[in-house]
Amino acid sequence: MDRIVEFKDGSFLISDVDHCPLYVSGEEFVLENGVLRLPQHKPTCLILAQDLAALTSSGENARKVKAHGRSGEEIFNCAGCARGMIRFGYKKTRGFATTQMQMLAEAKQKRKFTEARIYFKLLRTIKVFSALSDEELLEMAGMLDFVDFQPRDVIARKGDPGVNLFILLSGSAEVMDEKGIALDEISEGDVFGEMSLLSGDRVSQTIVAAGPCRAGILDKDRFRSFLNRYPALQNYFYKLLVDRINEGNRRRGDTLSSGMVGQLTDIAPVELCQMVNSSRKTGRLNLDYEDSIDGEKGALLFNDGEVVSAELGELQGQEAFYRILSIENGRFRFIPGLSRAESRLQPLGGFMALLMEGAKYCDDENEEGFESEEDLL
Repeated sequence: MDRIVEFKDGSFLISDVDHCPLYVSGEEFVLENGVLRLPQHKPTCLILAQDLAALTSSGENARKVKAHGRSGEEIFNCAGCARGMIRFGYKKTRGFATTQMQMLAEAKQKRKFTEARIYFKLLRTIKVFSALSDEELLEMAGMLDFVDFQPRDVIARKGDPGVNLFILLSGSAEVMDEKGIALDEISEGDVFGEMSLLSGDRVSQTIVAAGPCRAGILDKDRFRSFLNRYPALQNYFYKLLVDRINEGNRRRGDTLSSGMVGQLTDIAPVELCQMVNSSRKTGRLNLDYEDSIDGEKGALLFNDGEVVSAELGELQGQEAFYRILSIENGRFRFIPGLSRAESRLQPLGGFMALLMEGAKYCDDENEEGFESEEDLL
């Protein structure tokens, strides 16, 4: 229910980010004695500044402000821009606590930027960051969390959700198989974990510290913010994803020519779609899944590898495609060829863009499901 609220000293904490190019979840905007402090070393969004000015102004403007949620848990959406928006909440705090927390946050951020400068020359040599200016690279480095690992510490474990990008800043690490045998070495300056973030797949390899080492870690929200802000890097990572998908899937694409049947527990919908796209096949991918409601079935139509139609029960188009990507149990069958009418359909969108948005949709669905389980407990 909407309410009229007035604000004094306190903080606005970002709780959710939808493609915002500047800010990430957990960052805070502090109001103290009429002065608004933004996250340190972050540019100012004029749209958000106007929103907060309206929220914190007195008189007529304040009386027009409406909040959503229960009393004491006011939640707001920013006005948004062409690229994204954020949701933030207001938390009333005592002045002393607000000042103290702000000082601690600023000190922590200052330490991070000091460390970022130490590794700046190394980051400058990494190919993926070559498109960034020195100022942009330093800002990106300030988004990293710096973590130390001891010998034999597991940095990333096969099968875990892919939620971090890693940059090895010092020392070395090893790629290990299930028997603990080293398959490959990761050296200073190597980047890993990005493929899981891009595709939404789980971590494909276990990475173990070979000795004392330090890694810069960029979590999922900051990685998304990072890509949204720098389109050149977005293009680089998309191309990297395409190249790696093609390398593996070309070997299996020929099996699609004569049709293919299987279980979704063996090949997930994301991987199936990647196989069809990379091998540029034309046909229908039918899906019957075990958790369907009233026998709902899914179908994806591909023309030269591009998704031109998606259906799941009553859902159509992109929403149906995103939902299909989240299916975990059931059967699939690929049938080569389309009718003349079907072959005239236009793609639902760029394949990699659809895949990335689908990965975000699956993440959001998983997070909502997890929150619901917590509510039940």
